Amino acid sequence: MTKILAINSGSSSLKFQLFEMPEETVIAKGLVERIGIGNGVFTIEFNGEKIKDELDIPNHNFAIERLLNQLTELKIVENVEEIEGVGHRVVHGGEFYDSSVLVTPEVLEKLESIKDLAPLHNPANIMGVEAFQKVLPNVPNVLTFDTAFHQTMPESTYMYAVPRKFYETHGVRKYGAHGTSHRYIAQMTAEVMNRNINELKIISCHIGNGASICAIKNGKSFDTSMGFTPLSGLVMGSRTGDIDPATIPYISLKTGLDLNEIIRIFNNESGLKGLSNISSDLRDIEVVRFTDAKAAQAIDVYINRIKQYIGSYAAAMNGVDVIVFTAGVGENATWVRQEVLEGLTFLGIDFDNEANNVRGKVAEITKETSKVKAFVIPTNEELIIAKDTFAIANK
Repeated sequence: MTKILAINSGSSSLKFQLFEMPEETVIAKGLVERIGIGNGVFTIEFNGEKIKDELDIPNHNFAIERLLNQLTELKIVENVEEIEGVGHRVVHGGEFYDSSVLVTPEVLEKLESIKDLAPLHNPANIMGVEAFQKVLPNVPNVLTFDTAFHQTMPESTYMYAVPRKFYETHGVRKYGAHGTSHRYIAQMTAEVMNRNINELKIISCHIGNGASICAIKNGKSFDTSMGFTPLSGLVMGSRTGDIDPATIPYISLKTGLDLNEIIRIFNNESGLKGLSNISSDLRDIEVVRFTDAKAAQAIDVYINRIKQYIGSYAAAMNGVDVIVFTAGVGENATWVRQEVLEGLTFLGIDFDNEANNVRGKVAEITKETSKVKAFVIPTNEELIIAKDTFAIANK
């Protein structure tokens, strides 16, 4: 039995799960919040208990030392040497990586060279790696990339119609995101349906505050809605999704805002938040949907974009066998699934309203007569990270 720690490090947060491998048992999990910004919160769950502490967490090194101390103080492990591998989620691997890799100086150097592709995410991810290297210098670290799964996309889906030199010199192309989640969903869908993954056409809908849809053909990513950055594609909590790029200079001309401020607004003040003037949280908007015209409009745009992507991917793959909903909204918002699927009956979907009354667990939500099946399957990115880390660390 091997203990593997899966880490998802953000600029001011750190999620973790400790697994017993290869049994895939979760021993403990938790979250460190508000790193470096005061009023920090450390939460850990194990053995049915949940412990929450408020304290100052000045940096990622401190957060990781606190995490490892808690694991021993709470007797979750006898000593930290029991941890035999640490796996890290990294948002962007560029074109360098199509699978998880062992951390080496060369790997970190390559990531440094492409940090501009994910300036909000990669530096924070690497900060977590370097912090663990200091605290556990003899433990192998493994990187699992959000972009890796999408490296199988054909040129016809990842190339942009801009001068080729922008791609060849600066790497301007579609990269996608949420690849770890979509990869897990593809594997689980084949398992749940008892089908060969190489014979399935799957549309995976990872719908949370951030959201993306992936067309998965024969077990490989064929196309995905996020692009050069996670800003494109679906309407999200605070992100625009697809938008005409000519709006950027137009808004700048009319308002005097510079390019960086416009992109900040597109990322943080747009999407559901911008359309509704209420919130970036779909639950807050749904509550007033039938009494607030802006809320109703925001939801209509949101649902319509999901349907558009599913329909286009069914066309691109020349068919679809199964549509899967996952992540926070996909797993829990029954009404979103209903409105999406009832608007796609032309695909041969026979929606089962009663079966759809489910949250956070695996369930088929179409009738036996349905030509195209639909499922709810909870995602588990941390498990993918742990499995890859276990396999690579054991080499």
